[in-house]
Amino acid sequence: MFQESAKNPSVLFLLKQRSTYGGGYSQSMSSGLFNSATMVSNMLLANGVFSKVVEVVDNNGIDREVRKYKPTHVIIEALWVVPSKFEVLQQIYPNVKWIVRVHSEVPFLANEGIAMEWLSEYVKYKNVYISFNSKRTNNEMAEYITNKFGPFLAEKVVYLPNYYDLEGNKNHECHPERHYTGCPCGNPDCALRDQWPDFGLHIGCFGAIRPMKNHLLQAVAAMRIGDLLGKKTYFHINTKRMENRGEPVLKNLRNLFKGTDHVLVEHGWMERDNFLAVARRMDLGMQVSFSETFNIVAADMISQDVPVVVSNEIEFVAPFFKADKTSSMSMMLKMLFTLTASKLKLHRLNELLLKLSGVFAKKVWLDVLYCL
Repeated sequence: MFQESAKNPSVLFLLKQRSTYGGGYSQSMSSGLFNSATMVSNMLLANGVFSKVVEVVDNNGIDREVRKYKPTHVIIEALWVVPSKFEVLQQIYPNVKWIVRVHSEVPFLANEGIAMEWLSEYVKYKNVYISFNSKRTNNEMAEYITNKFGPFLAEKVVYLPNYYDLEGNKNHECHPERHYTGCPCGNPDCALRDQWPDFGLHIGCFGAIRPMKNHLLQAVAAMRIGDLLGKKTYFHINTKRMENRGEPVLKNLRNLFKGTDHVLVEHGWMERDNFLAVARRMDLGMQVSFSETFNIVAADMISQDVPVVVSNEIEFVAPFFKADKTSSMSMMLKMLFTLTASKLKLHRLNELLLKLSGVFAKKVWLDVLYCL
Protein backbone atom coordinates (compact mmCIF):
# COMPACT_ATOMS: atom_id res chain seq x y z
CA MET A 1 0.00 0.00 0.00
CA PHE A 2 2.77 2.46 0.96
CA GLN A 3 6.30 2.97 -0.30
CA GLU A 4 9.05 3.41 2.25
CA SER A 5 10.14 7.02 2.81
CA ALA A 6 13.81 7.96 2.67
CA LYS A 7 13.41 10.56 5.42
CA ASN A 8 13.21 9.72 9.10
CA PRO A 9 9.78 10.76 10.36
CA SER A 10 9.16 13.33 13.08
CA VAL A 11 5.71 13.46 14.58
CA LEU A 12 3.62 16.21 16.16
CA PHE A 13 0.44 15.23 18.02
CA LEU A 14 -2.10 18.06 18.30
CA LEU A 15 -4.95 18.12 20.82
CA LYS A 16 -7.51 20.87 21.17
CA GLN A 17 -7.55 22.59 24.53
CA ARG A 18 -10.71 22.00 26.51
CA SER A 19 -12.13 23.80 29.52
CA THR A 20 -10.57 23.03 32.90
CA TYR A 21 -11.82 20.74 35.66
CA GLY A 22 -11.73 21.56 39.32
CA GLY A 23 -8.10 21.98 40.34
CA GLY A 24 -7.25 24.05 37.27
CA TYR A 25 -5.87 21.36 34.99
CA SER A 26 -7.06 21.07 31.41
CA GLN A 27 -9.58 18.45 30.32
CA SER A 28 -7.49 17.57 27.29
CA MET A 29 -4.29 17.21 29.33
CA SER A 30 -5.97 14.80 31.75
CA SER A 31 -8.10 12.87 29.29
CA GLY A 32 -7.85 9.42 27.76
CA LEU A 33 -7.09 11.15 24.47
CA PHE A 34 -4.05 12.89 25.96
CA ASN A 35 -2.86 9.71 27.68
CA SER A 36 -3.26 7.78 24.44
CA ALA A 37 -1.24 10.31 22.43
CA THR A 38 1.43 10.55 25.12
CA MET A 39 1.96 6.80 25.31
CA VAL A 40 2.36 6.56 21.53
CA SER A 41 4.66 9.59 21.53
CA ASN A 42 6.89 8.11 24.23
CA MET A 43 7.03 4.80 22.37
CA LEU A 44 8.10 6.58 19.17
CA LEU A 45 10.80 8.52 21.04
CA ALA A 46 12.11 5.24 22.48
CA ASN A 47 12.36 3.92 18.92
CA GLY A 48 14.31 6.86 17.51
CA VAL A 49 11.40 8.89 16.12
CA PHE A 50 11.14 12.50 17.30
CA SER A 51 7.66 13.06 18.72
CA LYS A 52 5.87 15.78 20.65
CA VAL A 53 2.37 16.16 22.11
CA VAL A 54 1.04 19.73 22.08
CA GLU A 55 -2.24 21.32 23.09
CA VAL A 56 -3.62 24.22 21.01
CA VAL A 57 -6.55 26.56 21.61
CA ASP A 58 -8.05 26.33 18.13
CA ASN A 59 -7.33 25.89 14.41
CA ASN A 60 -5.19 29.02 14.40
CA GLY A 61 -2.64 27.43 16.73
CA ILE A 62 -1.77 24.68 14.26
CA ASP A 63 0.46 26.82 12.05
CA ARG A 64 2.47 28.10 15.01
CA GLU A 65 3.25 24.61 16.33
CA VAL A 66 4.08 23.15 12.92
CA ARG A 67 6.43 26.05 12.19
CA LYS A 68 8.08 25.52 15.58
CA TYR A 69 8.62 21.74 15.46
CA LYS A 70 8.87 21.16 11.66
CA PRO A 71 7.33 17.65 11.71
CA THR A 72 6.98 15.31 8.75
CA HIS A 73 3.68 14.01 10.17
CA VAL A 74 1.00 15.81 12.18
CA ILE A 75 -1.50 13.64 14.08
CA ILE A 76 -4.64 15.60 14.89
CA GLU A 77 -6.39 13.79 17.70
CA ALA A 78 -10.20 13.78 17.21
CA LEU A 79 -12.50 15.79 14.96
CA TRP A 80 -11.93 19.49 15.62
CA VAL A 81 -10.10 20.90 12.57
CA VAL A 82 -12.44 22.43 10.00
CA PRO A 83 -11.73 20.67 6.65
CA SER A 84 -11.18 23.94 4.78
CA LYS A 85 -8.21 24.65 7.08
CA PHE A 86 -6.24 22.02 5.17
CA GLU A 87 -6.57 24.02 1.97
CA VAL A 88 -4.32 26.63 3.58
CA LEU A 89 -2.06 24.23 5.50
CA GLN A 90 -1.19 22.05 2.52
CA GLN A 91 -0.07 25.13 0.59
CA ILE A 92 2.17 26.38 3.43
CA TYR A 93 3.53 22.90 4.27
CA PRO A 94 3.33 20.86 1.03
CA ASN A 95 5.48 18.00 2.35
CA VAL A 96 3.73 17.45 5.69
CA LYS A 97 1.44 14.44 6.07
CA TRP A 98 -1.71 15.29 8.04
CA ILE A 99 -3.55 12.48 9.83
CA VAL A 100 -6.88 13.11 11.57
CA ARG A 101 -7.12 10.29 14.12
CA VAL A 102 -10.54 9.30 15.43
CA HIS A 103 -11.10 7.37 18.68
CA SER A 104 -14.76 6.42 18.19
CA GLU A 105 -16.71 3.54 16.73
CA VAL A 106 -19.43 4.32 14.19
CA PRO A 107 -22.30 4.15 16.77
CA PHE A 108 -20.54 6.80 18.85
CA LEU A 109 -19.76 8.92 15.79
CA ALA A 110 -23.52 9.22 15.32
CA ASN A 111 -23.43 11.76 18.17
CA GLU A 112 -21.06 13.98 16.16
CA GLY A 113 -23.22 15.87 13.69
CA ILE A 114 -20.22 16.81 11.55
CA ALA A 115 -18.51 13.39 11.52
CA MET A 116 -19.43 11.91 8.14
CA GLU A 117 -19.28 15.27 6.36
CA TRP A 118 -15.84 16.18 7.68
CA LEU A 119 -14.36 12.70 7.20
CA SER A 120 -15.52 12.74 3.58
CA GLU A 121 -14.01 16.19 3.05
CA TYR A 122 -10.65 15.43 4.67
CA VAL A 123 -9.70 12.70 2.20
CA LYS A 124 -10.16 15.04 -0.77
CA TYR A 125 -7.15 17.14 0.25
CA LYS A 126 -3.63 16.24 -0.78
CA ASN A 127 -1.54 14.67 2.02
CA VAL A 128 -4.53 14.54 4.38
CA TYR A 129 -5.46 11.13 5.78
CA ILE A 130 -8.07 9.87 8.22
CA SER A 131 -7.23 7.25 10.82
CA PHE A 132 -9.07 5.16 13.37
CA ASN A 133 -7.72 3.36 16.42
CA SER A 134 -10.27 0.58 15.88
CA LYS A 135 -9.53 -1.92 13.12
CA ARG A 136 -13.23 -2.60 12.71
CA THR A 137 -14.10 1.07 12.25
CA ASN A 138 -11.10 1.60 10.00
CA ASN A 139 -12.31 -1.18 7.68
CA GLU A 140 -15.88 0.14 7.71
CA MET A 141 -14.74 3.67 6.84
CA ALA A 142 -12.39 2.43 4.11
CA GLU A 143 -15.34 0.62 2.54
CA TYR A 144 -17.50 3.74 2.87
CA ILE A 145 -14.85 5.94 1.21
CA THR A 146 -14.38 3.33 -1.54
CA ASN A 147 -18.10 3.27 -2.30
CA LYS A 148 -18.31 7.05 -2.27
CA PHE A 149 -15.12 8.09 -4.08
CA GLY A 150 -13.50 4.94 -5.45
CA PRO A 151 -10.61 2.70 -4.28
CA PHE A 152 -7.88 5.33 -4.75
CA LEU A 153 -9.10 7.54 -1.90
CA ALA A 154 -9.66 4.49 0.32
CA GLU A 155 -5.86 4.34 0.65
CA LYS A 156 -6.15 7.54 2.67
CA VAL A 157 -7.84 5.61 5.50
CA VAL A 158 -5.03 4.48 7.81
CA TYR A 159 -5.23 2.21 10.85
CA LEU A 160 -3.28 3.52 13.88
CA PRO A 161 -4.13 1.55 17.04
CA ASN A 162 -3.62 2.55 20.64
CA TYR A 163 -0.31 1.72 22.26
CA TYR A 164 -0.38 1.14 26.01
CA ASP A 165 2.84 1.50 28.01
CA LEU A 166 2.34 -1.45 30.34
CA GLU A 167 5.80 -1.34 31.93
CA GLY A 168 5.67 2.42 32.44
CA ASN A 169 2.33 2.23 34.24
CA LYS A 170 2.73 -1.11 35.98
CA ASN A 171 2.18 -1.30 39.72
CA HIS A 172 5.25 -2.93 41.23
CA GLU A 173 4.15 -2.56 44.85
CA CYS A 174 2.73 -5.49 46.79
CA HIS A 175 0.42 -3.49 49.06
CA PRO A 176 0.21 0.09 47.72
CA GLU A 177 -3.10 0.74 49.46
CA ARG A 178 -1.29 0.96 52.80
CA HIS A 179 0.12 4.38 51.81
CA TYR A 180 -3.18 6.16 52.47
CA THR A 181 -5.61 6.34 55.36
CA GLY A 182 -8.30 7.93 53.20
CA CYS A 183 -9.00 8.09 49.49
CA PRO A 184 -6.06 9.29 47.34
CA CYS A 185 -8.27 10.83 44.63
CA GLY A 186 -7.62 14.39 45.79
CA ASN A 187 -11.31 15.37 45.76
CA PRO A 188 -12.16 17.24 49.00
CA ASP A 189 -15.81 16.20 48.60
CA CYS A 190 -15.06 12.48 48.29
CA ALA A 191 -17.12 10.42 50.74
CA LEU A 192 -14.04 8.33 51.57
CA ARG A 193 -11.65 11.29 51.90
CA ASP A 194 -10.77 10.67 55.55
CA GLN A 195 -11.14 6.92 55.90
CA TRP A 196 -10.99 4.15 53.31
CA PRO A 197 -13.09 1.17 54.46
CA ASP A 198 -11.12 -2.08 54.43
CA PHE A 199 -14.35 -4.08 54.51
CA GLY A 200 -16.83 -4.27 51.68
CA LEU A 201 -16.40 -4.70 47.94
CA HIS A 202 -14.78 -1.86 46.00
CA ILE A 203 -15.76 -1.84 42.34
CA GLY A 204 -14.37 0.77 39.94
CA CYS A 205 -16.43 1.83 36.92
CA PHE A 206 -14.39 4.86 35.90
CA GLY A 207 -14.54 7.10 32.85
CA ALA A 208 -16.70 9.90 31.51
CA ILE A 209 -20.39 9.61 32.35
CA ARG A 210 -22.30 8.96 29.14
CA PRO A 211 -25.02 6.44 28.11
CA MET A 212 -22.67 4.34 25.94
CA LYS A 213 -20.55 3.54 29.01
CA ASN A 214 -23.47 1.57 30.49
CA HIS A 215 -22.86 2.70 34.09
CA LEU A 216 -26.38 2.06 35.32
CA LEU A 217 -26.65 -1.63 34.46
CA GLN A 218 -23.12 -2.25 35.77
CA ALA A 219 -24.15 -0.58 39.04
CA VAL A 220 -27.16 -2.90 39.29
CA ALA A 221 -24.84 -5.88 38.80
CA ALA A 222 -22.42 -4.53 41.42
CA MET A 223 -25.22 -4.23 43.96
CA ARG A 224 -26.44 -7.74 43.14
CA ILE A 225 -23.05 -9.31 43.77
CA GLY A 226 -22.72 -7.35 47.01
CA ASP A 227 -26.04 -8.80 48.16
CA LEU A 228 -24.98 -12.30 47.07
CA LEU A 229 -21.68 -12.10 48.98
CA GLY A 230 -23.19 -10.30 51.98
CA LYS A 231 -20.89 -7.30 51.48
CA LYS A 232 -21.45 -3.59 51.15
CA THR A 233 -20.63 -2.53 47.60
CA TYR A 234 -18.69 0.69 47.06
CA PHE A 235 -19.29 1.59 43.42
CA HIS A 236 -16.65 4.10 42.32
CA ILE A 237 -17.24 6.49 39.42
CA ASN A 238 -15.84 9.73 38.01
CA THR A 239 -18.01 12.82 37.97
CA LYS A 240 -17.28 16.32 36.59
CA ARG A 241 -17.19 15.00 33.03
CA MET A 242 -20.57 14.49 31.41
CA GLU A 243 -20.83 13.69 27.72
CA ASN A 244 -23.77 13.11 25.36
CA ARG A 245 -26.53 13.38 27.95
CA GLY A 246 -24.50 12.05 30.84
CA GLU A 247 -26.41 14.15 33.41
CA PRO A 248 -29.49 11.86 33.45
CA VAL A 249 -27.18 8.86 33.86
CA LEU A 250 -25.62 10.36 37.00
CA LYS A 251 -29.03 11.31 38.38
CA ASN A 252 -30.25 7.74 37.91
CA LEU A 253 -27.12 6.33 39.54
CA ARG A 254 -27.65 8.50 42.62
CA ASN A 255 -31.29 7.46 42.88
CA LEU A 256 -30.36 3.80 42.39
CA PHE A 257 -28.13 3.80 45.48
CA LYS A 258 -30.37 6.01 47.59
CA GLY A 259 -31.88 4.09 50.52
CA THR A 260 -29.76 0.96 49.95
CA ASP A 261 -26.95 -0.60 51.97
CA HIS A 262 -24.53 0.13 49.11
CA VAL A 263 -22.55 3.29 48.39
CA LEU A 264 -22.00 5.31 45.23
CA VAL A 265 -18.53 6.86 45.57
CA GLU A 266 -18.19 9.97 43.42
CA HIS A 267 -14.65 10.99 42.54
CA GLY A 268 -13.87 14.11 40.59
CA TRP A 269 -11.87 13.92 37.37
CA MET A 270 -8.43 12.94 38.63
CA GLU A 271 -4.92 13.66 37.51
CA ARG A 272 -3.24 10.48 36.33
CA ASP A 273 -1.16 9.66 39.41
CA ASN A 274 -4.17 10.13 41.66
CA PHE A 275 -6.30 7.96 39.40
CA LEU A 276 -3.82 5.09 39.38
CA ALA A 277 -3.56 5.30 43.17
CA VAL A 278 -7.35 4.93 43.40
CA ALA A 279 -7.54 2.28 40.68
CA ARG A 280 -5.10 -0.07 42.39
CA ARG A 281 -7.32 -0.10 45.49
CA MET A 282 -10.23 -1.66 43.62
CA ASP A 283 -11.24 -5.27 44.15
CA LEU A 284 -12.62 -5.30 40.64
CA GLY A 285 -12.80 -3.02 37.61
CA MET A 286 -15.81 -2.88 35.30
CA GLN A 287 -15.98 -1.61 31.71
CA VAL A 288 -18.96 -3.47 30.27
CA SER A 289 -19.67 -0.70 27.80
CA PHE A 290 -21.66 -0.66 24.58
CA SER A 291 -18.96 0.74 22.30
CA GLU A 292 -15.18 0.94 22.64
CA THR A 293 -12.14 1.37 20.41
CA PHE A 294 -9.58 0.55 23.12
CA ASN A 295 -10.46 1.59 26.72
CA ILE A 296 -7.51 3.00 28.64
CA VAL A 297 -9.36 2.60 31.95
CA ALA A 298 -9.42 -1.20 31.56
CA ALA A 299 -5.74 -1.15 30.57
CA ASP A 300 -4.96 0.97 33.63
CA MET A 301 -6.75 -1.51 35.88
CA ILE A 302 -4.78 -4.39 34.37
CA SER A 303 -1.52 -2.48 34.85
CA GLN A 304 -2.38 -2.10 38.54
CA ASP A 305 -3.01 -5.86 38.88
CA VAL A 306 -6.76 -5.37 39.27
CA PRO A 307 -9.08 -8.00 37.74
CA VAL A 308 -11.60 -6.63 35.24
CA VAL A 309 -14.94 -7.54 33.73
CA VAL A 310 -15.56 -5.98 30.33
CA SER A 311 -17.76 -6.28 27.25
CA ASN A 312 -16.70 -7.96 24.02
CA GLU A 313 -15.82 -4.49 22.70
CA ILE A 314 -12.42 -4.66 24.44
CA GLU A 315 -10.04 -6.95 22.58
CA PHE A 316 -7.09 -7.20 24.98
CA VAL A 317 -9.08 -8.93 27.74
CA ALA A 318 -9.45 -12.73 27.81
CA PRO A 319 -12.92 -13.98 26.68
CA PHE A 320 -13.84 -15.56 30.01
CA PHE A 321 -13.74 -12.12 31.67
CA LYS A 322 -16.31 -10.70 29.26
CA ALA A 323 -19.99 -10.23 30.11
CA ASP A 324 -23.17 -9.57 28.16
CA LYS A 325 -23.56 -5.78 28.16
CA THR A 326 -27.36 -6.08 28.26
CA SER A 327 -27.66 -8.41 31.28
CA SER A 328 -26.91 -7.62 34.92
CA MET A 329 -27.12 -11.35 35.66
CA SER A 330 -24.36 -12.08 33.13
CA MET A 331 -22.27 -9.30 34.63
CA MET A 332 -22.81 -10.55 38.17
CA LEU A 333 -21.84 -14.12 37.27
CA LYS A 334 -18.71 -12.91 35.46
CA MET A 335 -17.82 -10.75 38.45
CA LEU A 336 -18.16 -13.75 40.74
CA PHE A 337 -16.01 -15.86 38.42
CA THR A 338 -13.40 -13.13 38.04
CA LEU A 339 -13.08 -12.51 41.77
CA THR A 340 -12.62 -16.25 42.31
CA ALA A 341 -10.15 -16.59 39.42
CA SER A 342 -8.13 -13.65 40.70
CA LYS A 343 -7.28 -15.59 43.86
CA LEU A 344 -5.41 -17.96 41.54
CA LYS A 345 -3.91 -14.96 39.68
CA LEU A 346 -5.64 -16.04 36.47
CA HIS A 347 -6.55 -12.42 35.74
CA ARG A 348 -2.88 -11.79 34.94
CA LEU A 349 -3.47 -13.40 31.56
CA ASN A 350 -4.89 -9.99 30.61
CA GLU A 351 -1.49 -8.45 31.27
CA LEU A 352 0.07 -10.74 28.67
CA LEU A 353 -2.65 -9.92 26.13
CA LEU A 354 -2.22 -6.20 26.74
CA LYS A 355 1.54 -6.52 26.28
CA LEU A 356 1.05 -8.38 22.98
CA SER A 357 -1.32 -5.66 21.76
CA GLY A 358 1.46 -3.14 22.46
CA VAL A 359 3.98 -5.12 20.39
CA PHE A 360 1.53 -5.15 17.48
CA ALA A 361 0.68 -1.44 17.84
CA LYS A 362 4.35 -0.43 17.83
CA LYS A 363 4.95 -2.28 14.56
CA VAL A 364 1.90 -0.71 12.92
CA TRP A 365 2.87 2.84 13.93
CA LEU A 366 6.47 2.51 12.76
CA ASP A 367 5.43 0.90 9.47
CA VAL A 368 2.93 3.68 8.71
CA LEU A 369 5.21 6.56 9.67
CA TYR A 370 8.19 5.29 7.71
CA CYS A 371 6.12 4.42 4.64
CA LEU A 372 3.43 7.09 4.47
